[in-house]
Amino acid sequence: MKMWSSAFEFLESDSSHALDIMWISDSRSSQEMEKPPLPRDEDVPGMADNQSAMTLVSDEGAGPDEEVGQGEDRPAWDSKLQYVLAQVGFSVGLGNVWRFPYLCHQNGGGSFLLLYVMLLLLIGVPLFFMELAAGQNIRQGSIGVWKHISPRLAGIGYSSCVVCFFMALYYNVIIAWALFYLGSSFQYPLPWQQCPIEHGTNQTVKECALSSPTSYFWFRKALDISDSIDQSGEFNPVITGCLLAAWVIVCLAMIKGIKSSAKVMYFSSIFPYAVLFCFLIRGLMLDGAIEGLTYMFFPKLEIWGEVQVWRQAATQVFFALGLGYGSVIAYSSYNPINNNCHRDALMVSCINFMTSVLASLVVFAVLGFRAKNIALECVVENVSKLSEMAASGTAQHWWPWFNMSDPRSVELKDYQEWFKHYGSVPGSNITDCNLEREMNKGVEGTGLAFIAFTEAMALFPASPFWSALFFLMLLNLGLSTMFGTMQGILTPLMDNFKLLGRHRTLLTVISCILGFLIGLLFTQRSGNYFVTMFDDYSATLPLMIVVIFETISVAWVYGADRFLDDVEVMLKWRPPAIYKYMWKYVCLLAMVGLLAASLLRMFFKWPTYTAWNHNTGSESSLGYPGWALVMLALLIITASLPVPAVYIHSLLTHKQEQSQAEGGAEHHREQYSKCSTNEPELNNHHSAPDEDGSRPRSVFLPGASEHYRLLSQQEEEEDDTEL
Repeated sequence: MKMWSSAFEFLESDSSHALDIMWISDSRSSQEMEKPPLPRDEDVPGMADNQSAMTLVSDEGAGPDEEVGQGEDRPAWDSKLQYVLAQVGFSVGLGNVWRFPYLCHQNGGGSFLLLYVMLLLLIGVPLFFMELAAGQNIRQGSIGVWKHISPRLAGIGYSSCVVCFFMALYYNVIIAWALFYLGSSFQYPLPWQQCPIEHGTNQTVKECALSSPTSYFWFRKALDISDSIDQSGEFNPVITGCLLAAWVIVCLAMIKGIKSSAKVMYFSSIFPYAVLFCFLIRGLMLDGAIEGLTYMFFPKLEIWGEVQVWRQAATQVFFALGLGYGSVIAYSSYNPINNNCHRDALMVSCINFMTSVLASLVVFAVLGFRAKNIALECVVENVSKLSEMAASGTAQHWWPWFNMSDPRSVELKDYQEWFKHYGSVPGSNITDCNLEREMNKGVEGTGLAFIAFTEAMALFPASPFWSALFFLMLLNLGLSTMFGTMQGILTPLMDNFKLLGRHRTLLTVISCILGFLIGLLFTQRSGNYFVTMFDDYSATLPLMIVVIFETISVAWVYGADRFLDDVEVMLKWRPPAIYKYMWKYVCLLAMVGLLAASLLRMFFKWPTYTAWNHNTGSESSLGYPGWALVMLALLIITASLPVPAVYIHSLLTHKQEQSQAEGGAEHHREQYSKCSTNEPELNNHHSAPDEDGSRPRSVFLPGASEHYRLLSQQEEEEDDTEL
């Protein structure tokens, strides 16, 4: 513990850098001498490094020039429901629909669920509660919160803003894809239901015949994708138009801050749940749904011994709650000071997990239906081959016992039973039609939403209705997350830079225009490969670094006990002491371990991406070229650089100020005397709040063991006489 304390002592000494010393004039004097102001405590040679002034600031007493963000003009949520919907809308995103089910399926089903719940309680909830409490108490965005604890830690907030901007760039492209598919759903039959015919011939387009109608529509009609990231190609005009529409929607929703975006949240956060329940009811009625759910939740306890599974589960917890983006802090900063943020942390985390489970039920009910249809088509094809063989030859002992004259009447289990005993006899052209193998072809991300799910929905009765409903759900999931991401950019900038705060509308419009212009990178023919790059590398490592430093800031620099003291002042009750140990040890060590595992994986596994080959109609894994690796590294460095850069800048500035103050420090020191912190107005930081709640709350600033006050002329003369 001494090692941690000494390592961060110099950070704590700078925590009061943003405040002036509190002046206390002696009431016995009728006239005070005019004397130069006292230098900040770090510039006074006689003051210890860990001694700094602490002040209590009430909500009413915060002046316009103070950086506590508690001004009366700060926006607020109209209701608690708006706030909860905003937090749920941000944390419940596309990853809950197309990432969590895939991980659950690939990593042991029910066993992965148990592991995920355990890590959610040990890591996710404590860190989520920490961000909620920090934002609600200090009432600023991510930059202001960490700058308030220590100016040297402001880089944490800047890194969060950069990561949010990177995420907004590619996330809105996914929303644009959803818009394109939503518009394409209003026709019958669906355009991805069957392969097109080449002009001038009656033959199916070769690329579609080699793949599938849904894959062809996604890669060729929607993306018009190139064969590699090196082949950029021209811009896709349709997707560019959809991207412009997506940014216009975001801009209009964000232009008035939470006052406008909160209204949209009522629909964008609730509608996806209505759609998921509709799909669940419809999916459970499909043939193959039970097989899909059984396959998903079948436990494989041996996976608990694999490091890769732990890494994936921890990463999913990390991203599912939106930790490190600054959006959680931004949303909670608009709460009233006495809001029960502890209950919010538990509630939002629980809703997030239940949404992931609900989405998994829907996905695997539908994918089970899709897999069984593929397996049954395989049975029909193979039974037809056997029927032809039987017609041209003599009877054999291995002839199937089922009716080969009607292939579609053959049950899957009967065919599999026959193949188990005699499948190797007819030859290699007869396959096993394995349902489990089809389920093992697990897909995630865009492949799940735009290929596998669209293929299944094409088999539904009234398929255009279900398709439009599904992509409208994806659109709303994406928009609600996008609103939180933009809030994580705009709120810190407006809180930290007053000029930007006075021109919110202009800042929002410029941010959206800039996002659209840079986002044109993703509308090229190679744009999908850049989306993959940004999704894999622009956020993962930088966000882990951000959360590690957030935890260090609260648990070690500021102090976990004092943080809980401040939360007690807000909530009027003290959260369990277990949080102290979770923040200081469990969460911090888990995040460091996750960062180390991610770095090792990056160094020992060459970065690759999945490319589409139009000649073979299939996907293949390719390594990034040299220039793409440089771009990849720049993404990580750009997002992570503000943390050390701001720290070094603050350290150099502090040393420069210290050296400039050394010459006149002794002269100024002679004009001041020490006063004890036993005075009640200076030493009530850790006292219990009054029952009526009238005591002003404390801001997150380190305490001090001694203070200085300006002496009156009379008292100074009396002291000189005594000497």
